Amino acid sequence: MKRSNDLGNDPILSLVLKLTIPSMLAQLVNVLYSIIDRMFIGHIPVVGDTALAGVGVCGPIVTLLSSFGTLVGIGGSIMMATTMGAGNNKKAKQILSNSFLLLLIFSAVLTGIFLLTKRQMIYLFGGSELTFPYANTYLTIYTLGTFFALLALGLNYFISCQGFSLNGMITVFIGAISNIVLDTILVFFLKMGVAGAAWATVISQFLSCLYALSFLFGKRIHIKISFGNYDRRLMRRIIKMGLSPFIILATDSIIIIGMNIALQRYGGDMGDMLISAVTITQSYFLLITGPLIGISGGVQPLISYNFGAGKAQRVKRSIRYALIMALILTSSMFVASRLFAGNFVHCFIESAETAAISVWGIKVFTLAIVPLAFQYVLVDALTALGKVEVSLYLSASRKLSFLLFTFLFSGLTVAQNAFYAEPVADLVCAIQSTIVFLFVFRRRIREVCLEDG
Repeated sequence: MKRSNDLGNDPILSLVLKLTIPSMLAQLVNVLYSIIDRMFIGHIPVVGDTALAGVGVCGPIVTLLSSFGTLVGIGGSIMMATTMGAGNNKKAKQILSNSFLLLLIFSAVLTGIFLLTKRQMIYLFGGSELTFPYANTYLTIYTLGTFFALLALGLNYFISCQGFSLNGMITVFIGAISNIVLDTILVFFLKMGVAGAAWATVISQFLSCLYALSFLFGKRIHIKISFGNYDRRLMRRIIKMGLSPFIILATDSIIIIGMNIALQRYGGDMGDMLISAVTITQSYFLLITGPLIGISGGVQPLISYNFGAGKAQRVKRSIRYALIMALILTSSMFVASRLFAGNFVHCFIESAETAAISVWGIKVFTLAIVPLAFQYVLVDALTALGKVEVSLYLSASRKLSFLLFTFLFSGLTVAQNAFYAEPVADLVCAIQSTIVFLFVFRRRIREVCLEDG
């Protein structure tokens, strides 16, 4: 069966655009899940500010759950794309089969763990007596839909890595559009509040999951989901390959948790308000990092496929074009954050004091987003080339730096200065990642690729 994109022969620029633009849009729309929920919740009459802070506490927990779908999805799809590039479709089928089983296992285990420990997590991660009821309601309902969330996210990578990037985008669009419609109905018309927002997300993820499953079991796709031929060693390799992007997302949760804890601990009576503000700030930041993940993740199958086929020049051009796209995105969003931060904030909240802190927070958070393009594209490129340990180190360095600066700035000065941890960590680690990439990439290409790079 002919793939919609020939990763080994079509022009590189055309392929990069075809793979990254749908992936960017898919990630952007995926980000809208949480942003739309927060917008509706922030405008709930009387309790909007408090409810928004409660859902903000749940944000990193939700991200942590989703990151397990990325762990299997990216790990398995990179291996699958590399194997297909080498012409071994039988092995590619086995990789998909084992990845599907891993997603099922993670869904079951995580649902149980999170339901049993949600109360402790909410308080540990920055919740208060005032915000707990809202956080508990949202997290309980969301956790019940873990199965759909993980499968929708994880399986989508196996659609895109076979060249069906448009269908991968449709998977996410189905969920996002459903979420907007259901939020409107459940939160405002049926007055279900935070519970309505949570149920809207779960139902939307179910619809996305249904589409992804139907496509991967259907006739159009080349490598379909199958059962059997399971191999523990292969599963361990899938997890190892996906560990770096998993760490990126999982530690995103940790740094948000760290920020919430610091603001609650050092913010005094302003703790809940500062958490509301940082929730809005981080929502804006997701509009940047989501599409960045779309660019770096969208180009990964192209890099892996041509790396497996020994085509060094195509690998180099893929990375170069992805980096250019990422720099255009981050530069545009830097300007937008200076011009439209206020408009964005007022979509969430009406409190003038919280809004003022949120606008300031967005401008601070985005001070170093232009060099952040290098961090995302180059680290994910190393993962696509099989240098998982290096990309894992670079990912972890950024998160640990953020945590260090968060508690340093908030503990030694005032709580609000914790916002400066983001740009400082982004700048330092982008420089580090670029230097490491240039050194490792040359050696990796010479070791494996057949062409004279």
